[in-house]
Amino acid sequence: MIAIETSPEVAEALTDGNAVVALESTIITHGMPYPDNLAMARSVEAIIRENGAVPATIAVIGGTLHVGLDESQAETLAQAQAPMKLSRADLAFAMAQGLTGGTTVAATMMAAHRAGVAVFATGGIGGVHRGAEESFDISADLGELARTPVTVVCAGAKAILDVPKTLEVLETHGVPVIAYGQDDFPAFWSRESGLAAPLRLDDPEAIAGFMAARRELAGFGHGGVLVANPVPEADEIPAAEMNAVIEQAVAEAAKAGITGKAVTPWLLQRILDITEGRSLKTNIALVENNARLAARIAVEFAGGRRKKPIGFMV
Repeated sequence: MIAIETSPEVAEALTDGNAVVALESTIITHGMPYPDNLAMARSVEAIIRENGAVPATIAVIGGTLHVGLDESQAETLAQAQAPMKLSRADLAFAMAQGLTGGTTVAATMMAAHRAGVAVFATGGIGGVHRGAEESFDISADLGELARTPVTVVCAGAKAILDVPKTLEVLETHGVPVIAYGQDDFPAFWSRESGLAAPLRLDDPEAIAGFMAARRELAGFGHGGVLVANPVPEADEIPAAEMNAVIEQAVAEAAKAGITGKAVTPWLLQRILDITEGRSLKTNIALVENNARLAARIAVEFAGGRRKKPIGFMV
């Protein structure tokens, strides 16, 4: 039998109908080295608490799926040797085999929904990779957004992807894509991608209201909601500059023969080198910014659920 544990803090918040925000754990297992990874995780959790919600970092440790980590568990995860990177396809495998791993967007959505957590903060979602028309390399994140009713707050799709095709796939799957406070779909390190977001909302209360309305339509089929929150202006790397960096990194990867799952980590490391560390600083800033917005949305959504449901007029 698989083991799933919800931390006492998260369980109490959910029982009481209070705001909870899910967090992925690949930022701990694969984002940066120890102890910086642990410090980053603690900082993001602190931001969520400061904004009125309870953080629920999700990970698999020794085969147990945890929704919410205590200090000891976070320390163990941060120092894990060769942890897996878990998505929908291998989450149950890691649990059945007693392994340890960090959850991606897709796996975090699965666990959050299983636990009853409605809002999830991350950095950027995966999407359609460049050259997918030949490789068919499309992130499981998009399929998860199509099927799992969790609101994901991100800074857009990772800019190393084919962002136009990513938006097209999201549209095909009926995933609402909401730009927060602007019309342009953000591009992770940059506030603008040059692509219009399908929808726009300007405050957490409006987003929470949209979530509630969408859940009223659950009988017609439902999935996730994507909230694209631009990185703060003071922390962004402008698109014109960032696009040149990405093109250089992509060309170097092709020349070096980098393929498959090795492409993304290789590109991110090369971009970090080219930008002399600026990309990591921006990445940290946008994760913190997303955590702040996600907590505010979760607070509004939890408050709205205590009120009379929307219902249909007849």
